[in-house]
Amino acid sequence: MQRRTLVLGGAAIAASTVAAAAIWPRRHITVAARAFDWKGTDFLSGGTKSVAWEKLPAPLFRSRPNCIVTSAQTLGPCHVNNIPARQDVSEGKAGLPLRLAARIVHAADCRPIENADIEIWHTDHRGIYSGREAADMCTLGDAEAISGLAFRGRQLTDAEGQASFLTAYPGWYKGRTPHVHCRILVEGKELLVSQIYFDDTLSDIIYGEHPDYLGRPARDTRNDGDGIIPEDAADHIFDFEKLDGGVLSATITIGLSA
Repeated sequence: MQRRTLVLGGAAIAASTVAAAAIWPRRHITVAARAFDWKGTDFLSGGTKSVAWEKLPAPLFRSRPNCIVTSAQTLGPCHVNNIPARQDVSEGKAGLPLRLAARIVHAADCRPIENADIEIWHTDHRGIYSGREAADMCTLGDAEAISGLAFRGRQLTDAEGQASFLTAYPGWYKGRTPHVHCRILVEGKELLVSQIYFDDTLSDIIYGEHPDYLGRPARDTRNDGDGIIPEDAADHIFDFEKLDGGVLSATITIGLSA
């Protein structure tokens, strides 16, 4: 029986492959505390091209999600329109392979929301956004970034309220802590624009040790110094699992008020 470990907000959660089939409030129990026993070199480099999506295990979510309303945050100047529906959003770019999964629920009672349209966007490993429509401060005049739509995509949630993307760990840029933007529509109505964040300790490991992120200056902003991250950020930070084969899995439960 294979055990899987989910690291969240400083705590570790364990689940077996048998338990994973159960209803989520009873899927996992807390078994350890506060550590990432990982090295940056534990993970694949070079992007998602060597990752077989169909061989990845199902996303592992925390057993008792905090069913609260996810805070709305700024859309920002780096959003662009007409984003394709797709699972692999990396367009062959470098970076640590990251399977990003969101579970969209009604905040009042944690019921999953099917067919919610979730769009994500974030920087590449250099801290640069893609997209011709994005502001110059987002693309930094990089011709390759401007011509593509890397690290942008959208999905519809399934009956369990889940949608997954294959991407790469985002790089930092000046004045911001690492983050992923999201925009959620239900029945064509925009219900949330927000941002999801990464554990500082994990970012330190990846930026300091993973070959795709070496050579850049040290980042200038951490979670506690970011001007946009919510004051109580615990429910806006991904949970993580290191998958066999060197892929990082990140999961988050997003609660909607309507």
